[in-house]
Amino acid sequence: MEKPWAKQPRREVPDAELAVLKVLWDRGTATIREITDVLYPRGETAHYATVQKLLERLAARRCVDRRRDGRVHRYSPTVERDDLIRDRLHEAADKLCEGSLTPLLTQLVDGRRLAPEEIEALRDLVRRLDERESP
Repeated sequence: MEKPWAKQPRREVPDAELAVLKVLWDRGTATIREITDVLYPRGETAHYATVQKLLERLAARRCVDRRRDGRVHRYSPTVERDDLIRDRLHEAADKLCEGSLTPLLTQLVDGRRLAPEEIEALRDLVRRLDERESP
C-alpha cells in the first residue's frame, strides 16, 4: 500500500530550523530581526546571521517564502505545522513500528496525563474514523 506522505519530498527540519518555523507559525510573517528578537532576546550580530542562515536553509527546502517589504524581507511559512507533525509521526512509525501507528499512538497517550479536552478530542477522532470506515 502506497503511503500518501511518501510521495512528497521529505522536509527534514532540524530543531534550530524548527524554532524559526514556530515563530513564523505564531506570527504569520516576520523579518529576520523580528525572529532574532524572539529567539535571542539579547541577541548579537552573530545571532542575526544565524537566523539568516536558518531561513536560507528553510527556503532551499521550500519551507518558507520570502518577499520584499520596503527595505526588508518578510518570511512566511509554506509548510503547515500539522503537515510537519504528520510527516514526522509517520516517519517515526515507519522507522520504529514497521509503519503501524498503533504502537506509536499508544505510547504517546499512555506516557502522559491527558486533559479532559484532549480525551474528548481523541474520542471525536475515533468517532470520525468509525464513521469513515462504516458503509
